[in-house]
Amino acid sequence: MAHPGRRMGRIFIELADTLADDFDIVDYLDNLACHGAEVAEVTACAVLLADPAGPLSMVAGSSEPARIVGLSQLKYQEGPGLDAHQGRTPVSCPDLAAAAGRWPNFASAAAAAGFAAVHALPMGCRDQAVGALILLHTVPLPLEAATAGLAGDLAQAAAIGLAHRRAVRHHETVTGQLRLALNSRVLIEQAKGLLAGQLGVTPDEAFVLLRDYARAHQLKLTALSRALIQGEIIPVSPREWLEQGGGQPRMP
Repeated sequence: MAHPGRRMGRIFIELADTLADDFDIVDYLDNLACHGAEVAEVTACAVLLADPAGPLSMVAGSSEPARIVGLSQLKYQEGPGLDAHQGRTPVSCPDLAAAAGRWPNFASAAAAAGFAAVHALPMGCRDQAVGALILLHTVPLPLEAATAGLAGDLAQAAAIGLAHRRAVRHHETVTGQLRLALNSRVLIEQAKGLLAGQLGVTPDEAFVLLRDYARAHQLKLTALSRALIQGEIIPVSPREWLEQGGGQPRMP
């Protein structure tokens, strides 16, 4: 196992690498969400991303319940992620049971997804608000200062990486990036549903299988999803999906 300090170094290097020609914002945000859950040692993590005008419009999650909770904040226009993004300050709620008055719809959605505590950290670079990192836990849990500091550094590193890409690739408008990200997410959702139906697993399990296979084979989630939808890969079973290359080629 890699030394914790070295592991953190690799994570920060990964978050800084946003100028590659094959940069995929969906993969980037999904990886950020997974890193957030790992670094903060919480159950799950969600990421909300804003466009240059400020509104939050893109969601990623380390798990399907986390992504759904993130989406609920956009749907109801309330929640810790929105507060952290708009106020540019951390928001902590160690016990969601006490937050029904503050965020009635979000608190209900988060509880239904199995979460009992939430902490949100703003993602910003200088005067540019980029989004929010949302840490979720299944039991009431305060966020220790050291953990909050580390997760905050992670959020800031991601914000700097995204802001740097936007500045250098000025000809690529963020609106176009978000449209591409949303289109990619539609493909991923379709592939997830297809995989769940063919393998007899839940949508959350299907997404984990999809992401694990993509990482193991160094593929983009969008490219893998498109291959599944177009029938270039036919899933056989969850175990064979991972052990034998994800499926069987279509026979002529």
